[in-house]
Amino acid sequence: MQPFLSVIIPARHEVNRIPITLLDVDNHLSKGDFTYEIIVVVNGAPTDGTDELVERFASIIANLKVMKLTELERKGWAVKQGMLEARGKYRIFMDADNSTSIDQFKNMMPFFKEGYDVVIGSRAVKGAKLQPPQSLIRQIPGKLGNLFIQVLLLRGIWDTQCGFKAFTEEAANRIFPLQKINGWGFDVEVLALARHMGMRIKEMPATWVNDPFSAVTFRTYLEVLWETVKVRYWLTRNTYNL
Repeated sequence: MQPFLSVIIPARHEVNRIPITLLDVDNHLSKGDFTYEIIVVVNGAPTDGTDELVERFASIIANLKVMKLTELERKGWAVKQGMLEARGKYRIFMDADNSTSIDQFKNMMPFFKEGYDVVIGSRAVKGAKLQPPQSLIRQIPGKLGNLFIQVLLLRGIWDTQCGFKAFTEEAANRIFPLQKINGWGFDVEVLALARHMGMRIKEMPATWVNDPFSAVTFRTYLEVLWETVKVRYWLTRNTYNL
């Protein structure tokens, strides 16, 4: 039977954080009245035992599946593989550190019922909560980068990088086979593809717990901007054959 919801969690060196995330996801979803699957995409061969830990959890969480990528790739590739493996009517990817809890999926459903194809969590729209608020050092490049992304591709979307995005089955099956970017800019690409194909995107306020050990650096922002330029070029040249 097709599950109602697929939850995709990319992970590599997450042995200290993913246990709480998996328990939280299963705890919230098991209380719902719909079927679900949790797909952890283990990227490469983690040296901290993340893959072995997740496999042990699969023996106690009935709906948990482990997808192991033997070659080390970037986050975007892991999300793509999870989305293509998923079978749910709705498919959401989230971060292994549980920055946004899966309980916020319930806030997305009214928008899907209104006919939206993609619903994304946002830290930059009214009603969003950041715990604690980001420092100015992180806010400034993020806001400037977002303006650049809006000008080139996604006018009106204020946070393309929040790691909490949901898609209908049809939207996921149309978008992710076309995804070309494996790095940090994949969020921009999948949203740009959705908009280019005429899909409706809703940006929803999210509650986000900031991770002080986040891997996001200034170089990350530059990478996203460069990949935004590449997506704009590919769309202009119809590289995606849309």
